[in-house]
Amino acid sequence: MANLPSRKRGRVLSRLAVAAIAAALVGTSAGAAAADTAAPEPLKNVDVNALVAAPSNAPAVTQAAPAPVFLLWSVDKKNDAYLYGPNGTGGFAARAYVSGGWDTIKHVSSIDLNADSEHDGVWTWDTAGNVYFANDNTRLVGKGWKIYNQVLSPGNLGGTAPDDVLARDNSGVLWLYKGNSNGTLAARVKVGPGWNAYSHITGKGDLSGDGRADILAKDKTGALWLYKGTGNAAAPFSARAKVGAGWNIYNRIIANGDLNMDGRADVVTRDAAGALWMYKGTGKAAAPFSTPRVKVGTGFNIYSKLF
Repeated sequence: MANLPSRKRGRVLSRLAVAAIAAALVGTSAGAAAADTAAPEPLKNVDVNALVAAPSNAPAVTQAAPAPVFLLWSVDKKNDAYLYGPNGTGGFAARAYVSGGWDTIKHVSSIDLNADSEHDGVWTWDTAGNVYFANDNTRLVGKGWKIYNQVLSPGNLGGTAPDDVLARDNSGVLWLYKGNSNGTLAARVKVGPGWNAYSHITGKGDLSGDGRADILAKDKTGALWLYKGTGNAAAPFSARAKVGAGWNIYNRIIANGDLNMDGRADVVTRDAAGALWMYKGTGKAAAPFSTPRVKVGTGFNIYSKLF
């Protein structure tokens, strides 16, 4: 990832505005934030800068390490999609409505294509097995992905600038697709078997402090494992290290990069009551999250999908 020692808040807002526009394209083919149940307002009528609140008394944003800052995607049980951005003080700002009809959307991932740790577009997977890339327009970039039961884009794993994709097939084999600068994907490379041991695989950015993208995997006992990225597409991860236990209390583990904008990648979880909890990143491999956890949302069990 690029070294960005002093990200400007206005630059973040500009990039997130692009994210909101791309979201609308995809949809048509701090304190704790409450999941709003009011009537949705179309995204085109929303000030996208409101997705990231920047109070005048907020401290200056500095970065100890490069980390992407992306939005939280959510789809409710009516298949309406919404976006949440960081509020500038460690939580989420008010949501913005994107569009309806998201029943066919299986997964969405915001991506960085030029290694500046900021949003350049969106990959979307649908239930028919198609992959789309959206930035200023939407186009089909892949077919046949129904063979995979989990996909994610944790960042640059293969040593080139664009973000890459991981996909797990039904037999538990994990595959790496290197991303191209135009949003397309290269031929897959086998990472290894046995990944069906995990109920969740997630990640966005560097969790260990070495400048490489990492991933987290939760096994069926609730243990959490860190796989440090190597930057080598042929062997993208070093041996796993256990970094937590008891994570079965969460039904979602979401990584969207840096939520509190301190320069380190964080992780957000949802519990059975619908509360969102942030685990603040430390940038240390032995203990990648600080304690205690911080509640950053309530009522999020209205959503059937969170990305």
